[in-house]
Amino acid sequence: MDFGFDTRTEEMRTELLNFMQDSVYPAESTFTAELNLLDDKWAWDSAPIIHTLRAQARDRGLWNLFLPGEEGGGLTNLQYATIAEISGRSMHLAPPAMNCSAPDTGNMEVLSLFGTEEQKERWLTPLLAGEIRSGFAMTEPAVASSDATNIETSIIRDGDEYVINGRKWWTTGAMNPNAKIFIVMGKTDPTADRHRQQSMILVERDTPGFVVERSTTVFGYDDREHGGHGVLSFTDVRVPASNLIAQEGEGFAIAQARLGPGRIHHCMRAIGVAERAVELMCARADRRTAFGKQVSAQGVVRDWIAQSRIALEQLRLLVFKTAWLMDTAGNRSAHAEIQAIKIATPATVERILDKAIQIHGAGGVSDDFPLANMIAGVRTLRIADGPDEVHINALARSELRRQADARMAKS
Repeated sequence: MDFGFDTRTEEMRTELLNFMQDSVYPAESTFTAELNLLDDKWAWDSAPIIHTLRAQARDRGLWNLFLPGEEGGGLTNLQYATIAEISGRSMHLAPPAMNCSAPDTGNMEVLSLFGTEEQKERWLTPLLAGEIRSGFAMTEPAVASSDATNIETSIIRDGDEYVINGRKWWTTGAMNPNAKIFIVMGKTDPTADRHRQQSMILVERDTPGFVVERSTTVFGYDDREHGGHGVLSFTDVRVPASNLIAQEGEGFAIAQARLGPGRIHHCMRAIGVAERAVELMCARADRRTAFGKQVSAQGVVRDWIAQSRIALEQLRLLVFKTAWLMDTAGNRSAHAEIQAIKIATPATVERILDKAIQIHGAGGVSDDFPLANMIAGVRTLRIADGPDEVHINALARSELRRQADARMAKS
């Protein structure tokens, strides 16, 4: 395994680090101020600073880097890992500035992999251009969505149309009026094999019967920086049959294809969050004095800083290994590692943020520093894209199977 940066990665890292220093970090307070002045607080992409940053990102070649191939940046997972990490240091601003923010990234991947030429032209092209936003409606309030086969939303064929009925929630970005298209997961055949019951279909925002009811909060934050999280209802919503993505019964497989890269992207960015937390932790500890000496001279604080650095380096290597495996052996072969980083990353970064908050004292739990917002988002990752317990159980099951196979081979 070679995790050294090639020439292109070094060039991209340098360009992005300069962009962060010159443009993104100085724009963070401006972005917040402009959000407060918007007529529609959810329309984050209407903030003038976003348009400025996007133009600069395009000029620097920092656009759609998440997407491999000609449609995107053409980067491998390993190359993108370090880029995503750096952008994660300004989680709410850098990724959208580069058109690399969820859920649009995952939706663009789905359309790129499974969309028809008509679907790509109508929806993927404007998404790649950053002209519109999108939503991914899978999770439902009435069932345990940690098991995606539980979803109850119905998608029933009626002639040349499909009729959709159901409710969804935690559809990120849905409150933004510029979220023009939604990928909706529901059941087309409840009698089929449990992993062949689901399908995915495209629903336009202004379709009759489709209602964005309200937003949900995350530990009190409305997450307006990326359009909130919407509660949606579908009442006899009719869409053309041509809006179906791929074939009936392929929704679960598409969801897995979408969530695999999404999980590693979240982990990459979360490492960037942790890096910034360590920077803030050290700066705060050096600037403050307590009981006659610098906070950074206190033994317990030095232990927190050292343990944070060790945990962060271990985590980065695991993410790099996962990205390398995805590139060299394919996503299926990296399945166990993807599960491992999904388990390890949010929990590890959450612990680092907890210590950073503690060192900041009362300021750490306020909005005077970014740490409280950071920990709210990272804690959410222990549920998003599958809760810890689901991944732990699956990883343990595969490990038991692997060990049993090894024993059988020796006997």
